[in-house]
Amino acid sequence: MNDYERQRLENIESNKRILRELGLERPPQPIQPFNNVLRKTKRKIATKKIRRIEISNLPRANIEGSSFTGGLRRSRRIKNQPISYREDSCLGDDDDKAATGVYVRDPRWREKRPDPKNFGHIPGIEVGAWWATRMECCHAGVHAPTVAGIAFIETEGAISVALSGGYEDDVDWGEAFTYTGSGGRDLKGTRANPKNLRTAPQSKDQELSGGNLALKLSCENGKPVRVIRGYKLANQYAPKEGYRYDGLYKVERWWEETGLAGFKVYKYAFKRLPDQPPLGTCIHSFSESEEDDEEIVDNDEEN
Repeated sequence: MNDYERQRLENIESNKRILRELGLERPPQPIQPFNNVLRKTKRKIATKKIRRIEISNLPRANIEGSSFTGGLRRSRRIKNQPISYREDSCLGDDDDKAATGVYVRDPRWREKRPDPKNFGHIPGIEVGAWWATRMECCHAGVHAPTVAGIAFIETEGAISVALSGGYEDDVDWGEAFTYTGSGGRDLKGTRANPKNLRTAPQSKDQELSGGNLALKLSCENGKPVRVIRGYKLANQYAPKEGYRYDGLYKVERWWEETGLAGFKVYKYAFKRLPDQPPLGTCIHSFSESEEDDEEIVDNDEEN
């Protein structure tokens, strides 16, 4: 066992101890899998023709700050153009692409979605709501950033967090989990994968600002935090595909420690609030025609 693996296991045990100190225990039985309500997406290169939308028939939205004019999307990060990292931004990110290979944006989407800066449940969005992409989740107002893990108002607290398995020593027990703060990574990614924010190793200390400070405030003021889990989260509580809204949690504790890369990180212990639908509930299902007709080419990079 190398030093990295030894440190990872020690951190995991430390996180488990903190959860137990808060009166939290791992559920004795694993939750039931929910394969029956999720589509088995064909993640392979298509061997048959995929239905396409004719580019010429698409409305072309002129959105300020966006280079989109129809057709295939080009990454701003690769083109060395300025990128917006506002917590409420749903544009200019690399997380989502339509199955047709075409990006289609409604220029009025901000007018239609619920206010994502409200704390607590979003009206009309039930626990267990499911979306195929982070962009759809953004448009629903549940978690506004399409890449960042924390949506927040720095002076009031964190509004929502997305669990995507970004740190190997975090612990997820479903009803409770530990969460590592943001920052400390080079946003340019790596030379081999320059557009991918999550490929770069930790290269500096995290700072108690932005989303990290907001999570600390949430711990102090007790405001609830919306939580979504994504398919990239490698545990039994993750959806098989897409992103699922798992309800409201409270930040019970925060602390700082040395992370696996040797730099300071901020950690947070979350506990699920009572009187919510059972964890793992997924209210989305696909019709047989959707399952039979659709085939997806998945070339998206890991974020």
